[in-house]
Amino acid sequence: MSTPDLDDLVRRLDLADARPDAAALRARSYDLLGSAGVPALGTRVVDVGCGAGRAVAELAERGVRAIGLDADERMVAAARRRWPAHAAAFRAGDALALPFGDGELGGYRADKVLHDLAEPARAVAEARRVLEPGGRAVLTGQDWDAIVIDSDRPGLTRTIVRTRAGRIASPRAARAHRALLLDGGFRDVTVEARTAVFTDETALPLLAAAAAACRAANAITDEEAGAWLGEQRARARAGRLLVAVPIFMAAGTRA
Repeated sequence: MSTPDLDDLVRRLDLADARPDAAALRARSYDLLGSAGVPALGTRVVDVGCGAGRAVAELAERGVRAIGLDADERMVAAARRRWPAHAAAFRAGDALALPFGDGELGGYRADKVLHDLAEPARAVAEARRVLEPGGRAVLTGQDWDAIVIDSDRPGLTRTIVRTRAGRIASPRAARAHRALLLDGGFRDVTVEARTAVFTDETALPLLAAAAAACRAANAITDEEAGAWLGEQRARARAGRLLVAVPIFMAAGTRA
């Protein structure tokens, strides 16, 4: 990922994170890290797939000792630049081989991570390994196979959604979050569903990426991609765009 590409990704993450529903969802994930509805002061929590680092900074404001872990060293560097007061908290690492000892942490958070893994159950096993008994895990993510997009071309839209999902390692991991925690030896497992609804141009990068993935897979033609994206851009300009993304959040306690 080049620096301009990284900068563009961080800008898009900022736009998404600034949405009130996204902020509320993050806050809910923080609350679920504590068995009493809030993690105890000083609890050590790893934020796997920390990206640009916002969650680590917000957890630190709550008195949590958060560690941000990301597989992309360039993203780790960006997080350190953006949150210099917490620079030491960010490190590169693998969700399938966490750099912590057995039972070392009190909390584990993974937001929009498991769908990128071919074997998400392995990540959950790692979460259980590094958590102390009674430690909490919170998994959040979107269901790529159930995204709803309003369009005058419903058949083409179905092809785009399904093809995009098919190019993701585990596109339905989010709907399996609860089962993954149960199978992974967690107790008191809960699950919540939210829907992120986009009605303006902030959804266009998501739609453009979906169309590009379909072109790369030769599932649609250049003409189809252009016409479909043109319709979505016109909808955005007219205030008629609608994209709904189902999000599942599951939490459990390490037995």
